[in-house]
Amino acid sequence: MGVGTSTFVIRWINFITALLAIFIIGFGVWMSTHNDNCRRSLTLPVLGLGALIFFISIIGFLGAWKNNSILLWIYLIMLCSLLVAILVFTVLAFIVTNTGSGHSVSGLRYKEYHLQDYSSWFLKQLNNTHNWERLKSCLVKSEDCNNLSRKYKTLKQYKSAKLTPIEAGCCRPPSECGYPAVNATYYDLSFHPVSSNKDCKLYKNSRSVKCYNCDSCKAGVAQYMKTEWRVVAVLNVILFVILLMIYMVGCCARRNAASGRSKS
Repeated sequence: MGVGTSTFVIRWINFITALLAIFIIGFGVWMSTHNDNCRRSLTLPVLGLGALIFFISIIGFLGAWKNNSILLWIYLIMLCSLLVAILVFTVLAFIVTNTGSGHSVSGLRYKEYHLQDYSSWFLKQLNNTHNWERLKSCLVKSEDCNNLSRKYKTLKQYKSAKLTPIEAGCCRPPSECGYPAVNATYYDLSFHPVSSNKDCKLYKNSRSVKCYNCDSCKAGVAQYMKTEWRVVAVLNVILFVILLMIYMVGCCARRNAASGRSKS
C-alpha cells in the first residue's frame, strides 16, 4: 500500500470513527438526563468509551493527515491497548457466561432458574448486599411484576405465558412451592408449601416484596445478565476484528510515514 493510499484510508476511517464516538457521548449525556437511576449506572462507561474512541480517532486522523510517525506511534500503542482490553474482556465474558441454564417445568412454557447453576463471579456480585439492594430497587421501580396483570387478563393466559427470566424468578414463587395462582400477580399463600425451599417463605403478594429477596430472583437476573454479556461478547468479537484491520492499516501508514521522513 502506497503512502498516499494508506494515509488517506486511515484519515477517513478515523474521521468516521470520531463521528461515531460523538454519537456515543451524546447518547451517554441523554441517558444521564432522561433515565432513572438504574440506567444511569451505565452513563459513565458509555461516556468513557465514547471519549476514548474519540481521542484515539483524533490522534490517528492527525497522524495520518500530517504524516507524522510519532503521532501514529502513539495512535497504534493506544489502539493496541484497546484491542488487548477488548480481547481480555471478551474471553472473560465467555468464561463467566459458560455456566447456568434454565430448568423446564411440566405444564409451563418458560423455564425456572437456580442460582447455584451460575458462575462464582455472578454469585459474588448478586449475593453482595449493596449490589442486590440497588438491583432490587430497580426491579421494584420497573414494575415488571405489576404489569403482568395487564399483559395477562385471565389465569389461563398467565399459565400459558412465556415469561422472561426476571418475571419467572422475581414475580412469582417457585413452582415447587405449590402455591395456587389466583391471577397473574396474586397467589394463595394460605396453602402450606410442599417444598423446603426458603424462597417459598420469602415470597409475598405485596408489590414491593414479591420474590425480590429470593434466590430464584437473583437467578433470573443472572440469566438476564448472562444473555446480555453473551451479546456484548459477540459484538466485541466483531469490534475486535474491525479494530484489528484498522490497526494493520495504521501500522502500514506509520511505516510509510517513517520511510518518507528518512528519504527526505
